[in-house]
Amino acid sequence: MRVFEAVQTVLATRSYRPEPLPEESVRKILEAGRLTGSSMNKQPWHFIAVEDREDLQRIGEMAGTGPYITEAGLAVAVAIEDTQYSVSDASRAIQSMILTAWEDGIHSNWVGFFGLEDIQAYLEIPPELDLLAVVPFGYSGRPSGEGKKDRKPFAQVVHRGRFGQPFQKKDSQ
Repeated sequence: MRVFEAVQTVLATRSYRPEPLPEESVRKILEAGRLTGSSMNKQPWHFIAVEDREDLQRIGEMAGTGPYITEAGLAVAVAIEDTQYSVSDASRAIQSMILTAWEDGIHSNWVGFFGLEDIQAYLEIPPELDLLAVVPFGYSGRPSGEGKKDRKPFAQVVHRGRFGQPFQKKDSQ
């Protein structure tokens, strides 16, 4: 799968089949996060791969906005160090993991930004780190509508040179 094709078709999934993921795919997803670029190469992240069914159940129960974690074959908790760019850097790593999983037919979503204190304690993440997100990964439990996105029109969100200037095709020279 080409990168742009993945961006065009990837969708957030909130229903999974509770089956384990191949070890090779799990490793590849985590490696994609680890290899992502970061500001000043600080790499301010830690990834906790959770595959145990009981742990996934507990985490799903604690995640107010992501109860579907209970169904996933894998959840990756993303903890960050307190640096100026850690949220941005870790967000990039999460997107790398999501796109890498998608290439292997593995769906995902993002659960986080708030209400993760109980999960942080459950996973024994030290208090000097912040739990930014928990990302469930798995095979979709229902048809995904792959590629059917409801997005604002290009002309409404893309500008050229200055805000409000239409992004039009440049004249050939």
